[in-house]
Amino acid sequence: MEKKRMSREGYENLKHTLDHLINVQRVEVAQKLKEARSYGDLSENAEYDEAKNEQAILEAKIAETQNILDNAEIVEDTGEDLEEIDIGVVMTIRKIGSGETEQWKIVGTNEANYFEHKISDESPIGKAALKKRIGDVFIVEAPAGEIEYEVLDIAREIQKEA
Repeated sequence: MEKKRMSREGYENLKHTLDHLINVQRVEVAQKLKEARSYGDLSENAEYDEAKNEQAILEAKIAETQNILDNAEIVEDTGEDLEEIDIGVVMTIRKIGSGETEQWKIVGTNEANYFEHKISDESPIGKAALKKRIGDVFIVEAPAGEIEYEVLDIAREIQKEA
């Protein structure tokens, strides 16, 4: 499996999620199985079947999360001046022709969250913006056609609007 890039914060959050899956949810599912077995005949026991399905889904989620962590390439914040867009930085971009500005934090695929203004380095905008500097213009291939953006700023944190 190819290495997936992610920030230190994303890696730590994923480790926390794995810990919760193993130490909390796995215990809860085991308890459900134990309780369902106590109802008797397993061949006609809907609660047992449901608990077994829940267990299978949980174990698949645990395996997938562990695999992501095992194959993660952590992009560290070096604390140096930000000269170009990469994972862990916030870019302020302007759509050319509309004057509309947007702020996005570039993160690994597993950290993306539109509502928190976090986009993946593998998303169309994220991929096109990588390695760009302030003043650079880049083109994003979108279903509606090409969209041009200009990089206005590169920062560590999303700037709150006044």
